[in-house]
Amino acid sequence: THEELCRFIARESESVVVSVGYRLAPEHKYPAAYEDCLNATQHFLQHLQHYGVDPARVTVCGDSAGGNLAAAVSQSLAGRSDLPRLRAQILIYPGLQALDFNLPSYQQNRGVPLLFRERAAFYMLQYLNGNAIKLEEVLEGSHIPVDIKLKYRKWVSPD
Repeated sequence: THEELCRFIARESESVVVSVGYRLAPEHKYPAAYEDCLNATQHFLQHLQHYGVDPARVTVCGDSAGGNLAAAVSQSLAGRSDLPRLRAQILIYPGLQALDFNLPSYQQNRGVPLLFRERAAFYMLQYLNGNAIKLEEVLEGSHIPVDIKLKYRKWVSPD
């Protein structure tokens, strides 16, 4: 779905662009997509000379669910001394948290196409477990125990 865009980015930035065709939910539940992206990135970093890529100039990028995957791959590789360090990550409207779908950004944009609040929660459930049976609980915020909400309040709160 992103081939034309990737080709445009490669041409305009004079860069090597590697687009990972990762396995998709609901057929392939978490962590399938993450593992595909991590394995592809590790392989690429191990073989940069084959592609003529400067090890100091590797960036990961993703949009939507791919933004989530790019962030997860970046975090996984951050402490690796056996691979070149990533220069940057580019996250375009990434799905980064599923603790609270009632934060101001979800409320302010609840009716804004393309990814309505309910759809964001639906797709997150598809990605994690392959079904959306608990959609109403997720939208209400009752899917997370109170002690976990308190633990992550510093990072995930209206403040």
